[in-house]
Amino acid sequence: MGRSRYKIVDPKLPHFVTCTVLHWIPVFTRPATVDIVLESLRFLMQDGLKVYAFVILENHLHLVVQSEDMERDISRFKSYTAKHLIRYLSENNVTQILEQLAFYKKAHKGDRAYQFWQEGCHPEWIQNEQIMRQKVEYIHNNPVQRGYVDLPEHWRYSSARNYAGQAGLIEVCKAW
Repeated sequence: MGRSRYKIVDPKLPHFVTCTVLHWIPVFTRPATVDIVLESLRFLMQDGLKVYAFVILENHLHLVVQSEDMERDISRFKSYTAKHLIRYLSENNVTQILEQLAFYKKAHKGDRAYQFWQEGCHPEWIQNEQIMRQKVEYIHNNPVQRGYVDLPEHWRYSSARNYAGQAGLIEVCKAW
């Protein structure tokens, strides 16, 4: 098996991670689905997860996070959000997305009807302040680069507001 540059180097150090909805399906187009993600982050933050930056786009999200056990916390995040997002989609009869989540599900995921997240999170170790600044700027400028907003702080589902001195949807750790 080949080595991957995507691995958690030291779970106690900050990492840039990406979580992508299976087959890039646009699920985070409703405030209720984004709220499930934010609720999970808030819970994990109470349990020791540090969130330095985040952005939630229609089919993926980027985070700079740190915790005592990164693998466990990412697993808890993905498990909780998948379960609750699938429940939300079912309760609201969003059958087209559910059908896609079933269709694109990996064959080895036979214990469930749907797969929500793509496997992995592509963690990249933040080695120094320069890389941290680069990743935070990348996260905040992602909606601008896509043409969704003119300024990073205009994107509601991002920590750019926190860094601009405005109230964000969750508190982030800006001391790095």
